[in-house]
Formats: sequence, structure tokens, C-alpha cells
Amino acid sequence: MLFKSLLAVAAAAVSMVVADDLPAIEIVGNKFFYSNNGSQFFIKGVAYQQDVSNSTDTSSFVDPLADADACKRDIPYLKQLSTNVIRVYALNVSLDHTDCMQMLQDNDIYVIADLSEPDMSINRDDPQWNVELYNRYTGVVDLFHNYTNVLGFFAGNEVTNEKSNTNASAYVKAAVRDTKAYIKAQGYRTIPVGYSANDDQDIRVSLADYFACGDYSDRADFFGINMYEWCGSSSYKTSGYSDATDDYKNLGIPIFFSEYGCNKVQPRKFQEVGTLFGSQMTDVWSGGIVYMYFQETNDYGLVSVKGDSVSTLADFNYLKSEMASISPSSAKSSDVSSTTVTSCPTSTSNWDASTELPPTPDDQVCNCMSDSLECVVDSSVDSSDYGDLFGEVCGNIDCSGINGDSTTGKYGAYSPCSPKDKLNFVLNLYYLDQDKSKSACDFDGSASIKKATTASSCSSYLKSAGTSGLGTVSGAIRTTSHTGITATGSSDSGSQTGSSSDSGSSSSSSSSGKKSGSAKLSVDVVARSLLVGAFVVVGSLVVIA
Repeated sequence: MLFKSLLAVAAAAVSMVVADDLPAIEIVGNKFFYSNNGSQFFIKGVAYQQDVSNSTDTSSFVDPLADADACKRDIPYLKQLSTNVIRVYALNVSLDHTDCMQMLQDNDIYVIADLSEPDMSINRDDPQWNVELYNRYTGVVDLFHNYTNVLGFFAGNEVTNEKSNTNASAYVKAAVRDTKAYIKAQGYRTIPVGYSANDDQDIRVSLADYFACGDYSDRADFFGINMYEWCGSSSYKTSGYSDATDDYKNLGIPIFFSEYGCNKVQPRKFQEVGTLFGSQMTDVWSGGIVYMYFQETNDYGLVSVKGDSVSTLADFNYLKSEMASISPSSAKSSDVSSTTVTSCPTSTSNWDASTELPPTPDDQVCNCMSDSLECVVDSSVDSSDYGDLFGEVCGNIDCSGINGDSTTGKYGAYSPCSPKDKLNFVLNLYYLDQDKSKSACDFDGSASIKKATTASSCSSYLKSAGTSGLGTVSGAIRTTSHTGITATGSSDSGSQTGSSSDSGSSSSSSSSGKKSGSAKLSVDVVARSLLVGAFVVVGSLVVIA
């Protein structure tokens, strides 16, 4: 009887959560809309993450959504600023975010989260999209997909920031593609995935076009630009907002300021707010995210926080006043009949990223390759010494099978693998090139011979890649989530509430608050989840009314 009573409480709690869920935000054309009524959604955002680390030794950043006391402290101030979106730059997937996410939902605040973190992101100087990054990105998705107040994810932030490193964008776009594919394969609701760029005059148009072009499965769902052109007293024309609006007026996906709020003139009076949400810009722009909530050494803060105490700064009151005075004109999703199809940028002196994207990282492919080798790096070799071995081996053989060139669009089949797997591959390649001479697998004790094994499931991968690794391997997007729940079924317009479609003249992406696809969970897991949810969720609901 007690168990039945607990289940009744759990069911009531779950029912209450579903009833109180914020409607998911969907994309139609170049705008955001509420999925429940089709009215336009404008981002009235604040960047919410501290720069300075006061975290544990195991983390290089402070996760703002894992501190329920801080969320309880700060959300009332965010609400004073009319905030409906916060941006968070790094999340710790080992921590619990339930309380903060529920408090944000109770206060009608959505979240746009960066998928990377300081020690795990795509490096513009040596760009890669590999298994480790793939696991990081999809791990964040697994942790947050069930919250309907997750508006979307950023797959990168200012990775390409000037014309000398435009090639890095191919790796970020591959991350967009694979994150979207993972979400679909898991049967999760459709959650938009986009990119946040800096405002470099030489490349900004090509950069936006690059992420917005191509098939729906490859392109970004939205584009953010970190915009700091309006400083002090300015205007639509003199600030550069007019030129930017003209530059992006034909972009086929939503665009917004992923950061704004120049601090060269202080206090910041945020006079740009009325223009950003005014009639000259709202047909192109979907709002923006003010940088930033916390006062740090960079002097962009809206508030100063000391322990449990919050002190508002001059910028806070100016922003509060400006946000309270806006009333942007709103479109309806039903009014959008077709959308602009964005053409990919051509190669120029300012733009050199191929539309051919790097392969999807797949640890099964990498494991198959590594298991099939005879000559591998010795276990005694420290990873810090791999560079010397790569240099020695690749000076004698062609290592294209582990490398990628995003300017030509040529990628080795094993380019997404870990450094150790890639080193194993080239060591073995050299060993084969030397007719398996024992001395060819030594390198002063840094390499050793092992027994090669090839599972039947690996044969097709290895055959496709070829001995040199220059072939094309089509690894499947994994359908096993990092939480241990296996999702089955596929997402498409006929089977899930959120849908996406693509045609020659229009595209649309929509999200709903309900998870679709079928998830196989044991009865005891469901029961335990319900019981935990009954107490955790009810408890968090009373934190902030």
C-alpha cells in the first residue's frame, strides 16, 4: 500500500512537471517561435557564468547550473532584467543540475549551453573533431535533453576568429552535424544546435553563410554573433548595426547577438537595446544576450556577488530600464511560407574552409583499427613523447590516413581517433612498409609487437579504410547514450513531435516539450526515477515561487 501511495505521489509530481513545462522553442525560417502557440520568441538574455575558477581540483571552471543556492540567489535579479534566456559556457557532466534547471523553468527562463569546456574544445590553431570531443558534446546532450527550457546548444564559440584560421570552421560544422545526428538517433526531442562567432569584418558574412548553408543535417540551426560595435551613445547607422543587418538580411536561419554590451564607455547605458528590439532590426535579428551577469576583472558585470550577497551595479539599472521599455513586433510561425536557402561561400583570400566536412568520430572504428595492428606504441611511453614518435615515423611514410586538410576537404579515415590510436596506426604502417622487419617495430624500445585481432564486425570498416587509411569509413552515430539508457527508433516528422524537413526552397525545424522515440528502461529504473522525481522536483518547486 505504501508503494502504491508513493507511486501516486510520483505520478502526481510528474504530471505537475509536465503541466508546468515551458513550451520548447522551435525554428521556422529565420525566427524562433513558441511551439505551443506559434508566437515569435525574442532572446532577452544574460551571460551567466563566472570567469574566475573557484572550483575543485578536478575542474577548471565553475558550473553555474550545479549550484542551487546560487541559482536561488541570482534568479530574482535576472527576472528584474526581463531575462528569458541565460547563456552558460561550460557544464560539468558529472554534477546534478536538476534544481537550477527547475528554478529557471519556474521563472520562464531558457538556457543556451555551450557544448565545450575550457580543456575540451576545438582549437583554432590545431583543429580536430575527434572521439574525445564527440563524447564530451554528446555527454552534455544526454544530460540536458529532457529539459524543455534548453533552447539550444552552441557547438563552438569564436573558433574561427580571423581569415588565417577559417579552415577550423569545417571541424565545428562537423560537430554541429554529428550532434544533430546524435540527437535524432537517440530519439530525443529536436534541440537546435548552432555556432557563436566574433564580429570580424573580413570574414563575418562568409562565416555566417558557411554555417547556414548545405543540407539541413549539416548546417547550423542558428547563428550567434558576439557584437560589441555599439559603444556609449550611438545610433543604428553610426554603430554599424545598419550594416550588420544588411549583411545578414538573407540568412536562412535565426541570428542573434550571442554577446553584446561594449564597456569602453561606462557606465553602460544599453541604449542599443531599443534599437535591437525595434522595427529596424527585428525582422532579421532575434534579440541578444548581454555580457555578463558577474562582475569580474574584465569589468563587464551587472552585479557584484560576495557569498550570499548581491549588489547591483550601475549597468544593471540602466539595462533594467531599457529592457522594461521594449515591445518588439511579433510574427507568427504560420505566417512563414518559405525560407531563404543560403549559398555556401566560395574560396577566396579571406575564406578557405571546404564544404567537405571531417568524418564522424566513432570509437568502434578506432578500436577496430587499433586491435588489427601488430606494431603499436609500448605501454611505457608517456603521451607527452608521442610528438617525437610521430615526427620520426611520418618523416619516412605517408601519414595522410590519420590527418585531415579542411581546405581541400581531404581527411584520413582515422583522423578522428585518439592520439594513441593514430600513433599505433602509423607505427604499424611503417612496420608493414619495412616488410615486418623486427627492427622496424622498436624505435629505441618505444614500440612493440602484439597479436593482431579482427572481429567480424570490423571487417567492413577496415576494408573501407584501406591499408593506408585513405579510404572512407561510414561509422554509425551511436545510439547508446552516456547515461546507460538505450534509445531505439528514429526521429522524423511522422514519429516525433519535434520535426525537421528540408527541401529545395524551404526548411523548418521544430521542437516540442515531449521526448519522442521509444526508450527501453527496466521497470525498476522507471519506478526509482519516478520516486526520486516526486521528492526532488516537488522540493525544487517550492524553492522559488
